[in-house]
Amino acid sequence: MKLVLFDVDGTLVHAGGQAKPLFAEALLEVFGTTGAIDAYDFSGKTDGRIVVDLLAGAGVPEAAIHAGLARVRESYLGRMAARFDAGRVRVLPGVAELLAALALRSEVELGLLTGNWREGARIKLGAVGLFDYFPFGGFGDDGLDRRDLPPVALARARCHTGREFGPRETVIVGDSLLDVDCAAAHGIPCLAVASGWTAAEALAAAGADWVVDDLRAALTHPAFANGERG
Repeated sequence: MKLVLFDVDGTLVHAGGQAKPLFAEALLEVFGTTGAIDAYDFSGKTDGRIVVDLLAGAGVPEAAIHAGLARVRESYLGRMAARFDAGRVRVLPGVAELLAALALRSEVELGLLTGNWREGARIKLGAVGLFDYFPFGGFGDDGLDRRDLPPVALARARCHTGREFGPRETVIVGDSLLDVDCAAAHGIPCLAVASGWTAAEALAAAGADWVVDDLRAALTHPAFANGERG
């Protein structure tokens, strides 16, 4: 058996730059500031971590940030539900074909491992008909830091399938340095894809087990073979 956990933004889809302005509006509504959002690197961060980093950088006390975090989440997701434009979402090369093929394999289970709050992931992937491939996952709701998420995803995989997945029966697919880092922190192989905002050379230097330009050739990739890493 193989458990494959996919990141969302930059790995499966590009959302057309829609999320960041809505995130900024939510921060302004709740805290009156966006912090240095234009200079901030969102890549690989959980939504909660983004809120904490931006507001701490703007001098908001930690206790106040955590007290208002749920309100930012509610405001942002409300805006996503009302204004997210499915027509601006682009499915990345090879993704649709790979997911369709993996879903037909009885020995493969698919899940998400994303910094998006779960409802944000649902909106982004549901806009292009991909969310139903993923019955479980680890989301930004489950921890502030990406390293918190793999144990959550593995526990939900066990609940969904009735089977325990060890690190060497699992692969994380993502496009950021933090995808590589969280996989390594838990001994899970990582297939890094340079379809997001991080160059292939940087992903390789960070220690990804495999690096590909996109997922078009991934159907035959050893990351999805049975057994241990190829």
